[in-house]
Amino acid sequence: MNRDTWGSKIGLILAMAGGAVGLGNFIRFPLQAVNNGGGTFMIPYFIAFFLLGIPLMFVEWGLGRFGGSKGHATLPGIFCAIKNSITLKLIGVFGIMIPLTIMSYYSFIESWTLGYTFFSLSGKFGAELTPDQSAAIFSDYASLKSFWLPYSLFILILFLNGYILYKGISGGIEKVAKILMPLLFVFAFFLVIRVFTLGTPDPSLPDNNIITGLKFLWTPDFSKLGEFKIWLAAAGQIFFTLSLGLGAIACYASYVKKDDDIVTPAIATSTINEVAEVCLGGSIAVPLAVAFFGVAGAVSIAGSAGLGFGFVTLPLLFAKLPFGSVFSFMWFILLFFAAITSSLSMGAIVVAFFSEVVGFSKKVSCLVTMGLVCLLGHWAIFAPGAIDEMDTLAGTYGLVLFALIEIYVWVYLFGFNASWEELVRGSHIKLWSGIKWIIAIITPLYLIIIISGWLYQDAGKVFFLQGVPENEIIYRSLTRIILFIIFIFLSILALRKKK
Repeated sequence: MNRDTWGSKIGLILAMAGGAVGLGNFIRFPLQAVNNGGGTFMIPYFIAFFLLGIPLMFVEWGLGRFGGSKGHATLPGIFCAIKNSITLKLIGVFGIMIPLTIMSYYSFIESWTLGYTFFSLSGKFGAELTPDQSAAIFSDYASLKSFWLPYSLFILILFLNGYILYKGISGGIEKVAKILMPLLFVFAFFLVIRVFTLGTPDPSLPDNNIITGLKFLWTPDFSKLGEFKIWLAAAGQIFFTLSLGLGAIACYASYVKKDDDIVTPAIATSTINEVAEVCLGGSIAVPLAVAFFGVAGAVSIAGSAGLGFGFVTLPLLFAKLPFGSVFSFMWFILLFFAAITSSLSMGAIVVAFFSEVVGFSKKVSCLVTMGLVCLLGHWAIFAPGAIDEMDTLAGTYGLVLFALIEIYVWVYLFGFNASWEELVRGSHIKLWSGIKWIIAIITPLYLIIIISGWLYQDAGKVFFLQGVPENEIIYRSLTRIILFIIFIFLSILALRKKK
């Protein structure tokens, strides 16, 4: 079977960056930074970037290119290409289960960005918008109280993702990335310029200004660096922002040629993502919130807002600006571009699994993939607590645990020296040889510390559903059963002989 390939290097890098740049860059990162001390957070964040992010990027790119040379784009096949083992293939199925689960609820949130883009154009976020009104709009929309618009846009998002995935790597995903990623950066750049020229919105509160916001983001309090939760939050953000442990990087990398340089695009992808997150995402939301609410107010809002920070607080702030509806439109269309390029990277994994491992045609693979996303997505929407449970299992614990497995397979099964030679083959950049020791020792130790910290702090509460609202317990339990059934279904398909 002829495998799809990338049409150009820039298309590959933009698609990879699109898979990484998502809602986490523009909503989750500012929240994590504000909640964890601003500049204090940035120190463990950059340490995690260099000791976790970059090494794991290299691992997934290496796994992907090696797997692609053997005809595999997904981790069940890639793992077995390294060592033929039924156990490894079943473990690799988690590399299908995790993106499938995340895409199911992520697509619903993705549809919010499209709905809010329409709201911005319609003038719904006018200058008279109050905090209570903004919160009510979000509550009604996210809970489907105003049913037809949010539900219709959710279905539209599923069809849009399915269509682009059907068009393939070069004909669909690459073309979309080449258009949307530059536009995303253009809109983000204009928003940053507007924020930086805002100055002091209320002269009676001279300390509430953009400079104060930037100082908060970049001035660390070294006395707080001993707080373990800040290090956990920073590591978690790196996983979320770079799409590590998801299998998407390996999937996309499998479509490069076997002797193509993968080191340069891995570094380029990571750099583009960090520019989007730190220089753009951090420079829009954090200074804007501090300018209007002050540092204490921004911290208070971030501590309780969650996704509401992007969908409740920022529309309220844009409404206070001249031509606020224009900037609100830029914000939400930017979020939509970021979200759809990320969801496509998740969908591509599942489509490749059904196509290359199971043996379905591309059309059937896309239909089955989007059918599963649709079913799981409906459960996430209508079952109380299901989104939180799916995000905890797949989007939090699943990513880190699976990344540790990827390192074990790459370094210790493929071989310490063999994996390094595979990584640097064809590279236009001479990598420092010490990086292979970081990948083999420091990165897995870092992951083990993170996992141990999470287990110590949260394992009992998560496993036994402690602190969960009583009305959600049954639905969260059913969510676990549903995910287990789907895992068994995928495992059976992975183990059967491909026709």
